[in-house]
Amino acid sequence: MVSLVVAEHDNTQLNGVTARTVAAAAQISTPVQILVAGEACAGAAREAAKISGVEKILLVEDARYAHALAEPMVELILTLAASFDVIAAPASANGKNILPRVAAKLDVPQISDIIGVETPDIFLRPIYAGNAIEKVEAKGFKKIVTVRSSAFQPAGGGGTAAIERIAPATNPALSQFAGQILSPSDRPDLTTARIVVSGGRGLGSKENFAALERLADLLGAGLGATRAAVDAGFISNDHQIGQTGKVVAPDLYIAVGISGAIQHLAGMKGAKIVVAINKDENAPIFAAADYALVGDLFQVLPEVGQALEVEEPKA
Repeated sequence: MVSLVVAEHDNTQLNGVTARTVAAAAQISTPVQILVAGEACAGAAREAAKISGVEKILLVEDARYAHALAEPMVELILTLAASFDVIAAPASANGKNILPRVAAKLDVPQISDIIGVETPDIFLRPIYAGNAIEKVEAKGFKKIVTVRSSAFQPAGGGGTAAIERIAPATNPALSQFAGQILSPSDRPDLTTARIVVSGGRGLGSKENFAALERLADLLGAGLGATRAAVDAGFISNDHQIGQTGKVVAPDLYIAVGISGAIQHLAGMKGAKIVVAINKDENAPIFAAADYALVGDLFQVLPEVGQALEVEEPKA
């Protein structure tokens, strides 16, 4: 059995979720090969070649793959599919857009958002907002798998995989890239950050959220938020963590002014250590916390600010 991992990259650098997906794919079948498709993306392919346990990099450079549009990517993967028993991708926006189409074209089920591999035919995935784990047995067909990358440790470095250039597939010309609006940030990506500082509606305003931004910067942390905080306009939705947002699994998760709705807990249950600050001692977040501080965040944060030189938020 051979696995193909669809790389996540920005045409310049490889996203860290790719190494995590390789680790998951290697538990299903080996050897593992990586598809790097993009425009002028040879640098990302060289990074992929250094991932431990990878046999080969399939590199295709063409403008039609520059933005990972689903239709051309699907056609490309279909031309390669016959050579692979497993096709895996991160459970990112791109992975969730591309692989279901591949599965439909191949007329096989897709196994979504896996968090564990018991055997090459048995997978674990969360259901009911993470409150239950489903065991899925898949036998007798090609496995199309999206991987919750936060559930797997990344494959190591030191690899020396060969890079093979392949020809682009036929362009179905069903979609075209019109543009994008990005929110530039020097902070770590939420899905791979070792520390995440996250705020909820309890912060009260966009101005108070700025204090968390400074705290995140001092700690070298990613900045997250609950859906309630996003809906209130405190911060943009690309910071949302939860069932309808991003899933994170940092070493340290600091929850400030977050009550702990089940939808939010589904996005951060994988954190190794959870620190929660909330004035309601019955807040559900405390059930998931390793360290709980009951108190008014507008009194607590100034003390944290004094220690870390973070400006106080104003109530």
